[in-house]
Amino acid sequence: MKLLFDFFPILLFFIAYKVADIYVATLAAIAGSVVQVGLTWFRTRQIETMHLVSLVLIVVFGGATWFLRDELFIKWKPTVLNGLFALVFLASQLFGERTVIERMLGGQLELPRPVWRRLNLAWALFFIVVGAANLFVVYTFNTEIWVNFKLFGMLGLTILFVILQSVYLSRYLPEPKKE
Repeated sequence: MKLLFDFFPILLFFIAYKVADIYVATLAAIAGSVVQVGLTWFRTRQIETMHLVSLVLIVVFGGATWFLRDELFIKWKPTVLNGLFALVFLASQLFGERTVIERMLGGQLELPRPVWRRLNLAWALFFIVVGAANLFVVYTFNTEIWVNFKLFGMLGLTILFVILQSVYLSRYLPEPKKE
């Protein structure tokens, strides 16, 4: 359910694009992000950093798209967001006691420090690859294909990466206890 909630603004964007155009879709994504952050705040009295950063970027890039009537701004938003995530993950390799991925998953997994660092670096590289793939699609294909890539391509890449990551991590999981 959380995954669906996290993708709520993207789903709204996709549906609005199919029904109307890129400008309506951009407004829908802005509204969806505002609702997402508002509901999270209402339920938990906290806001997830990812949702807040995404909201700021969608307002800035979506606003520029809408007011300047230039769809290139909204198309750059995923690359900028992924680039920011990559920078944060890479910075955590150099600074601080624990990496970002260890802070996120450390309560559920016990891994050796080098594995945490490799996993964190893998996520940083994943964000760079997805951001670059977005730019490739933006400058190679039309808006229709980019919208489909934004939902299905990026989601598919994320699911594939998580599966590969799970396979990699499986060797570090404790053996199930036999009765």
